[in-house]
Amino acid sequence: MFKKILIANRGEIACRVIKTARRMGITTVAIYSDADANALHVQMADEAVHIGPAPANQSYIVIDKVMEAIKSSGAEAVHPGYGFLSENAKFAEALEKAGVAFIGPPKKAIEAMGDKITSKKLAKEAGVSTVPGYMGLIEDADEAVKISNEIGYPVMLKASAGGGGKGMRIAWNDEEAREGFQSSKNEAANSFGDDRIFIEKFVTQPRHIEIQVLCDAHGNGIYLAERECSIQRRNQKVVEEAPSPFLDEETRKAMGDQAVALAQAVGYTSAGTVEFIVDGDKNFYFLEMNTRLQVEHPVTELITGVDLVEQMIRVADGQKLEMSQSDVKINGWAIENRLYAEDPYRGFLPSIGRLTRYRPPEEVVEGDHIVRNDTGVYEGGEISMYYDPMIAKLCTWAPTRGEAIERMRVALDSFEVEGIGHNLPFLSAVMDHPKFVSGDMTTAFIAEEYPEGFQGVDLPESDLRRIAAATAAMHRVAEIRRARVSGRMDNHERKVGSEWNVALQDQSFDVTTQADQTGATVRFADGEEMRVSGDWRPGDQLAKMKVGDAPLVLKVGKISGGFRIRTRGADLRVHVRSPRQAELARLMPVKEAADTSKMLLCPMPGLVVKMSVEQGDEVQEGQALCTIEAMKMENILRAERKGVVSKINAGEGDSLAVDDVIMEFE
Repeated sequence: MFKKILIANRGEIACRVIKTARRMGITTVAIYSDADANALHVQMADEAVHIGPAPANQSYIVIDKVMEAIKSSGAEAVHPGYGFLSENAKFAEALEKAGVAFIGPPKKAIEAMGDKITSKKLAKEAGVSTVPGYMGLIEDADEAVKISNEIGYPVMLKASAGGGGKGMRIAWNDEEAREGFQSSKNEAANSFGDDRIFIEKFVTQPRHIEIQVLCDAHGNGIYLAERECSIQRRNQKVVEEAPSPFLDEETRKAMGDQAVALAQAVGYTSAGTVEFIVDGDKNFYFLEMNTRLQVEHPVTELITGVDLVEQMIRVADGQKLEMSQSDVKINGWAIENRLYAEDPYRGFLPSIGRLTRYRPPEEVVEGDHIVRNDTGVYEGGEISMYYDPMIAKLCTWAPTRGEAIERMRVALDSFEVEGIGHNLPFLSAVMDHPKFVSGDMTTAFIAEEYPEGFQGVDLPESDLRRIAAATAAMHRVAEIRRARVSGRMDNHERKVGSEWNVALQDQSFDVTTQADQTGATVRFADGEEMRVSGDWRPGDQLAKMKVGDAPLVLKVGKISGGFRIRTRGADLRVHVRSPRQAELARLMPVKEAADTSKMLLCPMPGLVVKMSVEQGDEVQEGQALCTIEAMKMENILRAERKGVVSKINAGEGDSLAVDDVIMEFE
């Protein structure tokens, strides 16, 4: 067995690999850029080697620099994680020449299946059903438009060396094909150093289901069930689960057998994933093979009990698989939610900055549930603009899908993140969405259910009543604390008012609270009563309450006359007032927001890479105005309505902050 391995990656996946290596008694070496000098993976590793400036194309994906780190550290093997050099055949070749083991597939398998154009050709030759498309190299935008018309819109433009949604665009017409081709090439070049693009038919109403395979160098290969990855945004997975709520055992076996056969046909070893598009009739089509560990591998580990990183290390060490297909069993259900540093209220655009508060829910391993959080950050750390915006993967396991979802709801409500924009509210909304709960979703789920973007959640009255009851009880505790601090209580006994009005989400409830040693009973004006208990104290930013027989977890902030409450995807301003205060509050005018309708504001911190208009230009609705690059993604900002550009305040190459005014209109 290897004594020392180097992890050629960063963030949560580097931390994940380190955990297994440590358990196996293997010394670990981290690599880091200028931006990651204080990163968690650097702190966790036994050794760390600096490899260059912050941009990945000057550090993490420079093969020579990584090879120097391997040589200086004396590492015997390298785990590439995912992204960066994980599917780079030249890197695998360099390791082979240096006599260093690659904890991944052979160079030939990477070349055959890691390249999405080649893999589709090989799959077709092997008799695997594939999605119609053009697998050749595309020279320019004109050719991309021509090919798109031959295939028939809609089409998908994809980076040949891509992954994680980088270099991927859907085009529904010639203009989008032309525009998407150039953006895909730019993103592919920046992220992977390879700007080749291919085009395939975009199958409407598909489900994205993938098979995890594991093969050794002795001819043994197995599949470890499937993962449902249909909840995607901008072709990037957001929620994954295992197994799929859609597949039956017959289809699962057919997909698994085909995946293993394909892997073995190209001499594949290590862990890999064969991705399929599955239609409503359970017909499945080969999409691509990822010759690496997948981001969503934890859900497979949770339902099978197999540590995929450990198996990758053992296979790279030349060991045989210790399990056969008959040994693989599906136990329970697992859900994974990806926590991204992006603002769902601003079109999910990237967010950077310091994590002023980062408190994941407690990780738990119990017989009836598991909570797991794979992360690469810590409180006080920086979220950089140079890398992928994913900062954690929150996973839950339970015996049934319904129980796993409920455990995830509570875990999301318990996850405290401050200082940056993040998608926790959106994830909570998905967990409560009827289509997700029923398992009736496709890759179009987000586009169909949130066509105008995510605007937050309006909770039903039943949930509002529970929150009203909890906050009324919390307010009583806060009032007692204030009285004690002011010295107005005799022997810590002062009668605090029992009648309150709780206003939230355009609703108002008159309640009466009666407290005792174990909690409080909150009675509504219509006679409904709710029993509230919990250990919340003023100043606590997380309230773990029990209302009735069900748990209620609230993120709590202080506002004048009440609380800012975040739960289940909702962000509420809750005012708790005396009856007289409530009467007066109803007479107060509503403050109007400032008018920014004649300005183009920067929706995220980023770099201006292209300015598409000039001062004095007349623009039409939907016209591209400029392109902002952030976290390796190009974001085209478009005109919301017809107008004339009166002033431009930024130029190409400028770095902008959130809400900087890019241009103004007449």
